[in-house]
Amino acid sequence: MKIGMFDSGIGGLTVLAKALELMPDAEYLYYADSDNAPYGTKTTDQVKEYSDRAVSFLISLGAEAVVIACNTATSAAASYLREKYPIPIIGVEPAVKPAVAMCEGKHVLVLATPLTVREKKLHDLIDRVDNAGAVDLLAMPELVGHAEKADFDSDELKEYVEKTLEGFFAENQRTASDYSVVVFGCTHFNHFKTVLEPFFEKNTAFIDGAEGTVKNMMNITAGKRLSDPADRGIRYFESGREVTERDKLDLYEMLLAHLK
Repeated sequence: MKIGMFDSGIGGLTVLAKALELMPDAEYLYYADSDNAPYGTKTTDQVKEYSDRAVSFLISLGAEAVVIACNTATSAAASYLREKYPIPIIGVEPAVKPAVAMCEGKHVLVLATPLTVREKKLHDLIDRVDNAGAVDLLAMPELVGHAEKADFDSDELKEYVEKTLEGFFAENQRTASDYSVVVFGCTHFNHFKTVLEPFFEKNTAFIDGAEGTVKNMMNITAGKRLSDPADRGIRYFESGREVTERDKLDLYEMLLAHLK
């Protein structure tokens, strides 16, 4: 089984890490669209174009299913891609439903990119599962840039997180203690759990949609042949160019290890 995954950059490694844990007997093609990152500040039409290019490329390499390992691209392009291509296209969505189920009368904070926050897809999801008005949305666009630089703990990053959260709390008359669940609505954001945790209560849960996405992929691809052992592993591509440099491959492996 050859599975393609794409994201605007390293964010989709969140989903890849979970796939390697739950589906180790597959061959993975990981496409980071680094030439066009970040997606979250682009228009819907631009993200559709980039996503179409990524899926076409992955299929040309033999991908039998493609995971949109990017919340923004899922919101903007999933329906379009499923209509265009005959293979399974699996998207990733913010884990809003489980978050609402576990929030215990408090609030849920969904952190995402500006485009995901604007898109109707996320608002429709919230309307379906949140009858009590528990879910708040906060765009944090600069986190993607920090992730792409592998900056997970700099003073600049911490200042951005503090300023953004404090501004949001003040504007919406909330405090950190109002939230029992924080949802990573962008796959890049998982890398910042340790930076975000000090700004919330100790028992606050942080969740994402990676496991649900991989389990959905497992259901859709059930019964497909497994990859030959010699082929299992990962090939990385950046906007269509295969990554062969040892330092870049080491960076991807380091980032995967960071998610365990």
